[in-house]
Amino acid sequence: MRSLILLRGLPGSGKSTLAKLLGDNKWPVFSIDDYFTDPVTQVYTFRFEENHLAYKYCQDSAEQAMGNGVEKIFIDNTFTMDWEIEPYFKMASRFHYRVFVATVENRHQGKNCHGINDEQIKKMAEKYRVILL
Repeated sequence: MRSLILLRGLPGSGKSTLAKLLGDNKWPVFSIDDYFTDPVTQVYTFRFEENHLAYKYCQDSAEQAMGNGVEKIFIDNTFTMDWEIEPYFKMASRFHYRVFVATVENRHQGKNCHGINDEQIKKMAEKYRVILL
């Protein structure tokens, strides 16, 4: 069965780490962060004005993998709002993928590597809710 596994949570929760662990270098892992990470140096540089391009890049990568019939695909993003996650449900339906959504919580006192301050994370947490589609 083809599966799309969406890992959601606040920055620093461990989404990327868990996705890589579950992907086990066998299945693709996509993230908005990929767009902002230099493939050679692995340095992450966020550019707000390009954020919409990062969302598109991640969605296009997932769609290409689905089009190629990849059995398992992992996406790790915050997915704090409906508009962020809805395109993946639509793609999964179109390509006949079963969708699993898992919330990753920061119970290990992890720190985000994106320079997002605690105040901004608290604001994100206030918007964060269970998504019912």
